[in-house]
Amino acid sequence: MEQALVMHSKDNVATAISELKPGEMVSVLIGSERLEVKIRDNVPFGHKFAIKHINKDGIVFKYGQSIGVSTSAINVGQHVHTHNLKSLRGGLK
Repeated sequence: MEQALVMHSKDNVATAISELKPGEMVSVLIGSERLEVKIRDNVPFGHKFAIKHINKDGIVFKYGQSIGVSTSAINVGQHVHTHNLKSLRGGLK
C-alpha cells in the first residue's frame, strides 16, 4: 500500500496519504522508479515531505510546478509546510 504520492517527476516533495512518523521508511514511486525515504518528522495526512534536499531559498515543486520557496534548508524526509515554506500561490508574501 502506498503511503505517499509524487505527482510529477520534477517534484522535490511527496504528499503523505497516511500519517507518517519519524524513523518510518516510506517508499515512493517517481515515474517507474522507487525511492526509499526515512521520515524525520511527524508528517500529517495530506502534508508534504522532502524527497530531495532543498536548499534555503530553494524552489519547492509539486505537480511539476513551483509552489513556494524554502525559508530554511530542508533535508530528505523532513516535513514541508508553513514553518519552512513561503507560498507562491494566491499572492501571499
